[in-house]
Amino acid sequence: MLPYKSLIRIDRKSRQPIYLQVANRFISLIQDGLIRPGTYLPGSRILAELLSLHRKTIVAAYDELASQDWVAPVPRKGMMVASNLPEIKPRTFSGARHAYEQEPAFALNEIPMLPHPRIAGRQKKLVVNDGFPDVRLAPLDEWIRECRSLIQHPAYYRHLAFSPATGNEHLRAQLVKHLSGTRGLNIIPENTMITRGAQMSIYLAAALLIHKGDYVITGSPNYYFADMTFEQLGAQLLRVPVDKDGLDVDAVERLCKKKKIKLLYVISHHHHPTTVTLSAERRMKLLEIIRQYNLAVIEDDYDYDFYYSAAPIVPLASADHGGHVIYVGSFTKSLGLSLRIGFMIAPKHFIERAAALRKLMDLGGDNLVEEALANMLKEGVVARHLKKANKVYWERRDAAGALLQQLGRQVTFQLPQGGMAIWLKFQPELDLPQMITQAASLGLTMNFPHQYFYGMQPENAIRFGFASLNQRELTQAVGIMEKAIGMQ
Repeated sequence: MLPYKSLIRIDRKSRQPIYLQVANRFISLIQDGLIRPGTYLPGSRILAELLSLHRKTIVAAYDELASQDWVAPVPRKGMMVASNLPEIKPRTFSGARHAYEQEPAFALNEIPMLPHPRIAGRQKKLVVNDGFPDVRLAPLDEWIRECRSLIQHPAYYRHLAFSPATGNEHLRAQLVKHLSGTRGLNIIPENTMITRGAQMSIYLAAALLIHKGDYVITGSPNYYFADMTFEQLGAQLLRVPVDKDGLDVDAVERLCKKKKIKLLYVISHHHHPTTVTLSAERRMKLLEIIRQYNLAVIEDDYDYDFYYSAAPIVPLASADHGGHVIYVGSFTKSLGLSLRIGFMIAPKHFIERAAALRKLMDLGGDNLVEEALANMLKEGVVARHLKKANKVYWERRDAAGALLQQLGRQVTFQLPQGGMAIWLKFQPELDLPQMITQAASLGLTMNFPHQYFYGMQPENAIRFGFASLNQRELTQAVGIMEKAIGMQ
């Protein structure tokens, strides 16, 4: 007889009933070939004594096995493992790892992976991030109130269902009003799609456009996850410089003359990572290039809502682009809530195709969340929050700029017109990864630049996200950076 006392371990802290633990363990032993078809199981009294369980528990386990056709009762002989099961070569059970503790037994497609270096102190509370809002300013009370109101409504069940793949109808209608009023977009709800963040919008749009080997133009440097998306879809990236006026559109035109370009990716407002804004002159010329060379364009406008010293320049999507521009953005950064809600603006037929593609991985959005956001847009909650947050972030940008001056000649920067980060360029002789590691040891976690892992870092630079830090935290962060630089 097998050593059932060793093979069947009972976890009395588990929420799973003990009789099911016994039954499931027998199933595993049968599947692993340790108990062969036609084998008789121990009598219920004998097994109960071996496992120190009540006999009724063993009887219930055997009944469960019989109901699943793993065993069959034989009169006056007991429970027999079904004889019609396939013979399996027994596998050793001493020291064997659980199936999901092992490496995959099959080949995987290559996916670009972002390395995360182990930095001492990475879990410290003081964090300089990539440029995120301060969640402490988020309109949480208004959000909770809106969700509670929807749940308490007699027709609440409508809001707990999936929204369509294109998104909640009410939110799409309110999005049209919001974008028309803030960005001058001339659109209708059929031109809109609600997604789970701008990154999903980028992926869906690119997947509908790119075939393996297609040329895609991006900036250098550029938003890392957009680049990874395009390359994963098989694109060949052609990089053009980004300077103080944004993307070099003359370089874009030269590439268009030489090669058949399928897609241009541009961040015209607060370019990531450098924070620069595409100048009005370059915008006008880029629109001419787009129309002349029939370019598909993804315009990523991830933080348009935050601007300080000057009013934002309207996006390319607001101009007469002839249906070439797919405009993507997000409410995640606008509100500072953990809402993964983004949007895509495109011609109607493109939206329909994007919705069909989305269904292959995500049948629809969160209807309750989207309806709540629609009401917050309608009632002006979002507009009031943005007005308040802009004032706070403007003050923090100026405070961060003043504090960063104490780093002296080691760092140069230009205060951005908007957004939530400052692009800090360090002297070439400064070892930036080492400085980040030393800062972490002093209690400050900094955003490690993705470009260091991607071979596309033209400058010794990093994004300094100021928006999520108050005056005291900014002072502490810059102070630690100064100490870390001095340690080199």
